[in-house]
Amino acid sequence: MGFCKGCLERQQKIDRLEEEVRQVKAKLRYQERTAKEGPFGSSTPSSKVPLKANSLEENQLLKGGAKHGHKGHGRKPLSPEEADCLIRIELPTTCPDCGVTLEKRKIRKRTVFDAKPLKTEKQLMLLDVKQCPKCKQTFHAKPPGVLPKGLLSNQLLSIVAVQHYIFGNTLGQLEKQLGIGYGTLVAALHGVAARFKPAMGKLIKEYRDSFVKHADETGWRNDGRSGYAWLFCTPLLSIFRFRNTRSGKVPKEVLGTKRLPGTLVVDRYNAYNKAPCHMQYCYSHLSRDVEKLEKEFPDNEEVSSFVQALTPQLAAAMSIRTNPISKRQFKQQAAQIRDLIQEIINKPATHPGVQHIQDVFREKSERMYRWALDPRIPAENNRAERDLRPLVIARKISFGSQSDAGAATRETLMSILHTLKKRKKDPTQALKAALDVLAVDPNADVYRLLFQGDTS
Repeated sequence: MGFCKGCLERQQKIDRLEEEVRQVKAKLRYQERTAKEGPFGSSTPSSKVPLKANSLEENQLLKGGAKHGHKGHGRKPLSPEEADCLIRIELPTTCPDCGVTLEKRKIRKRTVFDAKPLKTEKQLMLLDVKQCPKCKQTFHAKPPGVLPKGLLSNQLLSIVAVQHYIFGNTLGQLEKQLGIGYGTLVAALHGVAARFKPAMGKLIKEYRDSFVKHADETGWRNDGRSGYAWLFCTPLLSIFRFRNTRSGKVPKEVLGTKRLPGTLVVDRYNAYNKAPCHMQYCYSHLSRDVEKLEKEFPDNEEVSSFVQALTPQLAAAMSIRTNPISKRQFKQQAAQIRDLIQEIINKPATHPGVQHIQDVFREKSERMYRWALDPRIPAENNRAERDLRPLVIARKISFGSQSDAGAATRETLMSILHTLKKRKKDPTQALKAALDVLAVDPNADVYRLLFQGDTS
């Protein structure tokens, strides 16, 4: 079939211009998305988002506080038993205006919460040294609540460790607040970490034996060099690792090589591929990838149809375990959601982006549906991301560790303290109690001192 030369040239020009228009539209969509969401699209951290949308107008019109007509409960005054101290505030015996003796009417109770500033108390201890006149043996009195040759009390050590490794206060801030030198604080924390390091082996064993395990990683600089912070956690423990590599040898170090029970919940990072246990991929990451696909191709009907069908099912899979239903009902509903997801994934597709998402589910199907077997297995890795948040904040404040020794100390104490936080009401006092025992018996089992007993 022949075409005249002029018609062919015009058609070629039309095709070229249409392609240029398509490319320009794609660039404009990318620039608009970058301007709104930031450099990493839907994965951009909230602190890096250049433009944050205002709340909906109807939400702005809503008034805060209690609903009209609601009586409320009010504040209940403390009882004498609940109060830490009882302070009596007395009036003069006579009226300041009339000079007449005042009549006593009643006692009005008022609850006030006060705080004492964190302040170092310098103590000079006078320790007895005595000798037996018969056997000539010398006895030395030991200071209570202080480690051997320690300058800082166990109470102060516990406060510094918790404030630094749990609440994120820098050692520079604690130095100014306490009036204790930076080097003294660093050396003291190194000593505490060395005493508690033997507990790490049993924490790792406990992690390996857990029915559900989580893992995640984030950037962490050490002595000015780029590195990574790794987290391995469960609802009852947290294990941190600070390494200069993001390779699979770090998960291998914690998970080992022998077959483990339970399921490991992770994103799709390849370093976890050789984990010696079942795995569940995070649907939250997959959901963001699906939403990103629609933003890149908003005019493609196949992409829109795929996203609208798959996104609600991924959300349902992530939320089903929070529903107040029986285990039998859970399995029935989970099977229905799983079948719907598989139906969407197995549907023929021509768009490369849709095919990529489908391939992830098809090629790693054994890592996609573990959540449907037991309500204890989540379809997302939110626990690891939440547990990593304090470390991300610390990274923004301190820019990482200053030395390999500092990273090793942080690794041990963050693991110990964040596990204590999950198990004890007061991690500061739990740490102090363990240090007090170690001050008397340095060979005591630190794991038993820290973690065995009440986990409320």
